[in-house]
Amino acid sequence: MLRSHTCGELRLTDINTEVTLAGWVQRVRNKGGLIWVDLRDRYGVTQLIFEEGSTDKALLDKAASLGREFVIQASGKVIERTSKNDKIPTGAIEVKAETLEVLNAAKVPPFIIEDETDGGDELRMKYRYLDLRRNVVREKLQLRHRMMQETRKYMDAQDFIEVETPVLIKSTPEGARDFVVPSRVNPGEFYALPQSPQTFKQLLMVSGFDRYFQIVKCFRDEDLRADRQPEFTQIDCEMSFVTQEDILNTFEGLVRHLFTNAKEVQLGEVERMTFADAMKYYGNDKPDLRFDMKFAELNDVAQGKGFAIFDQAELVVGICATGAGEYTRKQIDALTEWVKRPQIGAKGLVYVKCNDDGTYKSSVDKFYSQDDLKAWAEKVNAKVGDLILVLSGDAKSTRKQMSELRLKMGEDLGLRDRNVFKPLWVVDFPLLEWDEETQRFHAMHHPFTSPKTEDIPLLETDPGAVRANAYDLVINGVEIGGGSIRIHDRPTQQLMFKHLGFTDEEAQKQFGFLMEAFEYGAPPHGGIAFGFDRFCAIFGGSDSIRDYIAFPKNNSGRDVMIDSPSTIADEQLKELSIQVELKKG
Repeated sequence: MLRSHTCGELRLTDINTEVTLAGWVQRVRNKGGLIWVDLRDRYGVTQLIFEEGSTDKALLDKAASLGREFVIQASGKVIERTSKNDKIPTGAIEVKAETLEVLNAAKVPPFIIEDETDGGDELRMKYRYLDLRRNVVREKLQLRHRMMQETRKYMDAQDFIEVETPVLIKSTPEGARDFVVPSRVNPGEFYALPQSPQTFKQLLMVSGFDRYFQIVKCFRDEDLRADRQPEFTQIDCEMSFVTQEDILNTFEGLVRHLFTNAKEVQLGEVERMTFADAMKYYGNDKPDLRFDMKFAELNDVAQGKGFAIFDQAELVVGICATGAGEYTRKQIDALTEWVKRPQIGAKGLVYVKCNDDGTYKSSVDKFYSQDDLKAWAEKVNAKVGDLILVLSGDAKSTRKQMSELRLKMGEDLGLRDRNVFKPLWVVDFPLLEWDEETQRFHAMHHPFTSPKTEDIPLLETDPGAVRANAYDLVINGVEIGGGSIRIHDRPTQQLMFKHLGFTDEEAQKQFGFLMEAFEYGAPPHGGIAFGFDRFCAIFGGSDSIRDYIAFPKNNSGRDVMIDSPSTIADEQLKELSIQVELKKG
């Protein structure tokens, strides 16, 4: 070994110990006859001291020539620091260097490699191997490591078997776009990279592996954002001979285990809410429960008073922003402009201030009496000092707009504390959702999700009303995982394909292997998949999953460090029987 200790290891108990350290030069402070070098490795920072008189001149000159990020090895004796640094674990000691060897000199790095850096996102991604030297980034990957190990520990204790499934699979038309891979030995044919191991984990249940899991790479060719990458990691799980309740309890156990052992947080109650209630009271299927601000429908108290905007609306809905009654006109105008942005799409915003003297001040005082506004306040549970915000329009878009406004108010009022965790199971999702573009129903989750038995007759008469045995885990307004009880018999699966618009021939071509497998004794089964990268970001208190991935892509799906994707040689294209023709415009 080129070192006897790490740079985060030495303490006062090591005084007078002869040690050898190796690492990167964090910084050099040269006071002429006295030089300090901060030496860094993955484990921490230790200060080296070179002092004129007790250090020969050649060694002092060598220390003076060191630059940032030089890789060095130094040997010497551990001594007590006269000026201690209580901000680092090794701050009570330093190493009086007796030898110094430069293992590799370094160019001046393109940005400062410290917690507070001067490097922008794109620059740090180009030099990701340097960014990974920063403590704040390394700690995120160490958190990811702990969560991965604790996941395996819990799953093994619950008798799950980790099984790897293929990465080169068959392309399917449902879901996001596939990444495709040409086959050289089968000209004109392509593999797809898996969006999830869905069909394989179901086949493992048919095989009798009644408890499967895998921490697995998945791939989706979709537009990127903070919590999306073209390649991402799932904790993928499946169980046989279980009900929905069994699955929720088992994986609530996993979530508690991870919070306890990787985050040292004791999780409170995990609430349950139907999809219908989530949409009614929060306007989306992943509500943030760290704060209240439930929707209240105001049609019965707001319509019929001559205010045409409300009278013509399908839905009038309000929220109560507790303690925001002191908002100024300027603040409310800013909120109005915010909801009118194209991304939100509201036509306007009505407000009611609940004054300290028990009166109400509203932007629609012309149409509503004090008694009318009091009825609004009672509906939204508003008290003195609160602010009522009201939107109206068609029900679907108004709920979505109010959901965005609710989240903004939660943020502005400091109610979305990253150190508070509110998990929630959302259950009873619709089986199907209507797509205006294609004018047909699509599976809300995937085509293998089972409908609730009592709702199957509705497939013929009211497909949109059919509920699925499906569930999502939401934490702080972020969907962390989702799953369902699966269809496990051929007739029901064929019925599902029919209602999704598949012909018998298309269903057979795409999924014939699965339906045939169902005829060989498929057990009832179900499962869930967690977005592992999102899980890590929630634990680390981040909005973006990027820092929890060692080598992420940018918002254009590019790896700017290795310059990928890239063109390939004509000879390779020829081998693959591919001709590239780029469309113009």
